[in-house]
Amino acid sequence: MAQHATVEVLLRPAVELYTAGVCGVAAGLCLAAPWSLALNPLLGLGTALAFVAFGAVRLREACAILRYRRTIRRLPRYVMTSREVPVSQQRLFIGRGFLWDQRHTHRLMQTYRPEFRRYVDPTRAYRFARRLEARLEFAPSPLPALARVTGWDSPFNPVRPLPPLGGLPRLHGIEPHELDVTLPLGERVGHTLVLGTTRVGKTRLAELFITQDIRRKVHGDHEVVIVFDPKGDADLLKRMYVEAKRAGRDGEFYVFHLGWPDISARYNAVGRFGRITEVATRIAGQLSGEGNSAAFREFAWRFVNIIARALVELGQRPDYLLIQRHVINIDALFMEYAARFFARTEPKAWEAIVQLEARLNEKTIPRNMIGREKRVVAIEQYLSQVRVYDPVLDGLRSAVRYDRTYFDKIVASLLPLLEKLTTGKIAQLLAPDYADVNDPRPIFDWMQIIRKRAVVYVGLDALSDAEVAAAVGNSMFSDLVSVAGHIYKFGIDDGLPGASTGKRVPLNVHADEFNELMGDEFIPMVNKGGGAGVQVTAYTQTMSDIEARIGNRAKAGQVIGNFNNLLMLRVRETATAELLTRQLPKVDVHTASLMSGATDSSDPKGTTAFTSNTQDRISTASVPLIEPAHVVALPKGQCFALIEGGQLWKVRMPLPAPDPDEAMPKDLQELAGYMRQHYVEAADWWESRALPSLQDQPLPADLVEDFRQMAATDRGAA
Repeated sequence: MAQHATVEVLLRPAVELYTAGVCGVAAGLCLAAPWSLALNPLLGLGTALAFVAFGAVRLREACAILRYRRTIRRLPRYVMTSREVPVSQQRLFIGRGFLWDQRHTHRLMQTYRPEFRRYVDPTRAYRFARRLEARLEFAPSPLPALARVTGWDSPFNPVRPLPPLGGLPRLHGIEPHELDVTLPLGERVGHTLVLGTTRVGKTRLAELFITQDIRRKVHGDHEVVIVFDPKGDADLLKRMYVEAKRAGRDGEFYVFHLGWPDISARYNAVGRFGRITEVATRIAGQLSGEGNSAAFREFAWRFVNIIARALVELGQRPDYLLIQRHVINIDALFMEYAARFFARTEPKAWEAIVQLEARLNEKTIPRNMIGREKRVVAIEQYLSQVRVYDPVLDGLRSAVRYDRTYFDKIVASLLPLLEKLTTGKIAQLLAPDYADVNDPRPIFDWMQIIRKRAVVYVGLDALSDAEVAAAVGNSMFSDLVSVAGHIYKFGIDDGLPGASTGKRVPLNVHADEFNELMGDEFIPMVNKGGGAGVQVTAYTQTMSDIEARIGNRAKAGQVIGNFNNLLMLRVRETATAELLTRQLPKVDVHTASLMSGATDSSDPKGTTAFTSNTQDRISTASVPLIEPAHVVALPKGQCFALIEGGQLWKVRMPLPAPDPDEAMPKDLQELAGYMRQHYVEAADWWESRALPSLQDQPLPADLVEDFRQMAATDRGAA
């Protein structure tokens, strides 16, 4: 390959073809007529072999130039079925690409120079074919048939249209020699952030990662896979089920979907906790803490904590329905707990309380207790006369001593949230009845999921109700953080025979559109969850989405700073692109320029009229490794990956190809069909219409039987 000693120029005519052609003619002449070159037949054969060898080298160099020019305009198709996705026990497959260095920046800069435009821009024939197709679209028959010929997607078509990927093919075409790009599994504990605007391949990349996580086995055990999908992607649900079945894990596959509670598994977001205060944190954490709302949030936390402690002391598992019931009417819980407490500690106290209640009337009831039941007032008066210390009883007592009207105003911000979480059939999912043996829908919690090495799809139906989706997602994240802390201290088999505190199970958490689910509880998950094996892969569109959700630039930076691996697809926000480009060094690129000039002679008697000179000058400039404009111009399905301690890789993901055996059970097929029909992209929300709800339709008989079998299996395992 002919090139300058320091300046590489690949966008040029393939002049090596001339040398290869001359060598081919010379070799033929040496074999056919060696006498014409004054050679005997033996020397002619040797000389022919030498010409063939030299011609082959030059032909190979010419092919490299031609291939480089071709990939600059059009990349070869990259398609892969799910069966062909490589699954390794040491590395995570991302796609095909190359390690970006100074050479690629130099080549990319060359493509923008005007003298190389004819090698980069589409040919005249290509542009003419596209214009012709546009003009013939509404032409009378048979002229549109010509447009179908020029638009034929085949390698035999010289004006074949480019694939609908957009962007600049040159960003990947500057390196024709690709290799598999992988991420060591040990790096995944540092968490991975995937950024990309709408419809550029984030969910398809998630499918690629999830496929490997479901099928991977480490030391004979599968890994836990939990996927949060706020908007509801039917193809993602199908991919997860197909891969779980292919890996023999369909019995460990759970679907939790707020949009279709009739066929969803059930989950109590506040039913499992390490410390009782976590219940109040998960609920009050959904309330606004800005400005004057901070005081109401703190009171709501305290009030929910009082209720949760009382429920646990009474032997009841907290859930959203119970908490809502007692927020609306704290009197019943106060009386129930007082009856249990006095029956255990002072049985005769109840007689005195009954006597106090009999003497109460409108004049003897204190002003702050007006509107309370007389039994509540009597218990309060009795407690004021005797010295009884019980932290739970004292908390309930302080709650009922508030003026009823004032109390309702204080909890006004808490009630709307609880109403959203306990309305309709969603209440059956978030507050499951553990005693109902006739309900076929399984109930799960995160510790059970981790111990079973299960696969969970969480559809939060954010397009229908973003606030409920965010509340449930935040509660699930908070619960997961609590479980991770427990595993970090005691291991996953705590309480079981032969338990080991050092045992860890990789817990792969994929959070699509995670900015919709994120709250303060997400920070400790990415900050400290790695010690328990939590590996978060988060997908979102821009940095501004994270900042807008958290409402604090410093906290947003704290979240982003905990992601060690960054995969950036096409983005539209320059600040997001700079998150990548500002972490990269500057490199020197060389530019060759031709300088020529002429100087007139000042000697009128001399024989020289003028002198001229021509120079090739090489200049060096320091430029960023990549610019934000390059990130903005990425084609669909391509990304820059900053992994393994700052190595920049240019990657393109494989396009999915259908497998013939990808079948789903009837119930999940119906769910996926409804998701495709009823869900629209966030950008097209105004086009949605009122659609019949699946919640109003009866549960399919075959699905009922499937869930009964799953429930029976779970009871047998328990």
